[in-house]
Parts: sequence; C-alpha cells; structure tokens
Amino acid sequence: MRNTISLVIADDHEIFRDGLALMLSKQSGLSLIGQAGDGQSLIALTGSLHPDVVITDIKMPRMDGIEATRLLLQKKPDLKIIALSMFDEDNLIVEMLEAGARGYLLKNADKKEILQAIDSVYEEQAYYCRHTSARLASMIAKSRFDLRKKNPDMVFSDKEKEIIQMICKQFTAQQIGEHLFLSKRTVEGYKTRILEKMNARNSAGLVIFALRNNLVHEKDLP
Repeated sequence: MRNTISLVIADDHEIFRDGLALMLSKQSGLSLIGQAGDGQSLIALTGSLHPDVVITDIKMPRMDGIEATRLLLQKKPDLKIIALSMFDEDNLIVEMLEAGARGYLLKNADKKEILQAIDSVYEEQAYYCRHTSARLASMIAKSRFDLRKKNPDMVFSDKEKEIIQMICKQFTAQQIGEHLFLSKRTVEGYKTRILEKMNARNSAGLVIFALRNNLVHEKDLP
C-alpha cells in the first residue's frame, strides 16, 4: 500500500488556492499540510513541514515560483515540484522546468489531471499538461529539461513510428485506424504500448519524446 502523499500548495490568488485546497483535502491518499501565498512563504513552509510534493504558481509576489523552486531544490533535491501556469506563459513554464520542477499544469486542469500529475511526479516521472501546445512541446524538447532515463535499446516498429507521427499531427485514433486499416481499439492498444515504452503519461509526453528522438520534426507539427 502506497504511503500518503503530503502536499503544500502556493498561489497568490486566494480564491483559486482555496478551491484547489478544498479539492485536494477530499482525496484519499493525499494530505494537504500547508498553503502559501508567495514564494518566500512557500520556502518557509516547506522547510518546516517537509512535504513530498509542492504545487506552486509561477507568478507570485515577493518571490516567483522559478526562484522559489531553485532555492527549495538546493535544500531538498528530492522534492517534487509541479508548476501552475496560465495559457500564455510558455517561456516561464520552460524556465520552471529547467529550474527543477518535474511537471506543470494549466490552471484550468480538471481534478483527474491534477491527481495524475501528483502521482506522476511522486513516482519520479515528468508530467506535461495534456493541453500542451505544439509550440510549447517544441520548446521543452529543445530545453535542458529531461527526467527520462536513457534507454539505448528502445526500438519502435515501423507501424509504431507511423502511429507516433500521426498522433503528433493530432490525428484521432479513429482517423489513424482508417488510414492504416486498423480498428480504433487496435490503434488505442498501440498507443498504450508506445506510452509505456516512452514512460509518458499522455500525448503531450509522447510528442516531446518524439521530437527529442527525431521520430518527428518540428516542421511536421500542426
């Protein structure tokens, strides 16, 4: 049985923070142990409470999430940090990941995705928001951020490569199946195995992996 994951959250918008806190406090297997309204308070709280995971806004008063992340990880390198972002903050998301965050969520993420992100980073995996744009995926692929353990023996079949390329071009499973004369269910099975090979949780992680490993090129993305 997995241990309860302890959390601290930070956001300067009190209404948003309270809503997130209420949702997290109702989840089994999670323990919300602290809330902060700025980066300095986040550092103080984390130092005294020792959470497993921190979920923090990037833009905050007194100290932003990027600087707070750098300082937190100097003291506790194993801390798992998830960034919270708005739609138009691609550069800040990349900075946050390069500072040491293990994943990010857009602020309109639903409960299911928030919980998936927490589980992913707790299990030492990166988490990319499922609404990641092609532009942001390309920026992350070119960045210094990469938690994936190298696996030189990883091989994809020609069929898998074709499906990877079509997923990157935002084809649906139904459309891929029609093009390759496969059932939708068969395509979904291929995708599941591809994600497992890549150690990715969703299509955003697949696209970033594919870009990094030259399975698809930036010019081919929609």
